[in-house]
Amino acid sequence: MGAGGAAAPDWVDEHTGELETALASLRRQAALLRAWGERLATVLVGGGRLLAAGNGGSAAEAQHLTAELVGRWCTDRRPLSGLSLSAETSSLTAILNDYGPDEVFARQVEAHGRPGDVLVLLSTSGSSSNVLHAAKRGSQLGLHVWAMTGPAPNPLAALADEALVVDAPSTAAVQEVQLVAIHALCAALDGALTSRGLMEAGPVCRQAS
Repeated sequence: MGAGGAAAPDWVDEHTGELETALASLRRQAALLRAWGERLATVLVGGGRLLAAGNGGSAAEAQHLTAELVGRWCTDRRPLSGLSLSAETSSLTAILNDYGPDEVFARQVEAHGRPGDVLVLLSTSGSSSNVLHAAKRGSQLGLHVWAMTGPAPNPLAALADEALVVDAPSTAAVQEVQLVAIHALCAALDGALTSRGLMEAGPVCRQAS
């Protein structure tokens, strides 16, 4: 067995420990996720929208979040407005070319965001310059700026109106638990909509096959 094969079980054991620590930090913030779900229900049902952005793996998670809104999480409901700024490749490349890397998300926030909308920014480090510029622009325009980051303190958590902070030592663990947080936010949103009588009757969750 090669060195890589011998190291794999050790990595799994170490990473499982990181996830346990990170999930414990998420559980301590369950009330924040419930509050976000309530506020997001009010914004989206009232005609507002959610904008989301991140880099790399966080870009994929931003797109995952908006897909759950436009589609559905578990029970059927009306489509809700969610735009992933990381997915607009033509806009990203044009803005990068004409305005530089710091503006790739901020300019889209200025284009699509309206006062009262929600801007969710994901970053494992909390220090990505383009995400920080988006947070500043969102605040200037009157958006609710929410951050999902790795360990605090970090610049993004400081700039955001509210931040969900995952306490984990590795980027992989932070990203994996941020995905759990996204699912928890979707569940909280649907719970808020259910309490207001705005969900369709009957579960439609697809079972894993």
